[in-house]
Amino acid sequence: MVNDPIADMLTRIRNAKAVAHNTVTIPFSNLKLKLAEILEKEGIIGKVTTQGKKTKKSIEIELKYKKGKSVIDTIKKISKPGRRVYIKKSEIKSIRQGFGMSIISTSEGLMTNKEAKKKGLGGEVLCEIW
Repeated sequence: MVNDPIADMLTRIRNAKAVAHNTVTIPFSNLKLKLAEILEKEGIIGKVTTQGKKTKKSIEIELKYKKGKSVIDTIKKISKPGRRVYIKKSEIKSIRQGFGMSIISTSEGLMTNKEAKKKGLGGEVLCEIW
């Protein structure tokens, strides 16, 4: 049993990137699917597909590479089960001078730091990607 499913997802992506795999498969959850869809929309990963039925469901993520180098440089978990990190709308800042992004869990669902700032929402900072 995995204690932190989001950290597990990010670790699987990190490991697949390290050995230059084209795809990575992770166990299904609505939260992980939404997170993967945000990364796909932002152009950080390729196509996201769900496979299987009911308890055997999984998410397949296609990793993106440019000139043999992964689009993802660093992907790290910010909020952990033992230490949740919350941020107010006024505290949202750009990541790596705008070249990176963070995923925030708000009252209106998951969104990037730019979307949250635009909508004036704070929430739990899940991860940072650059």
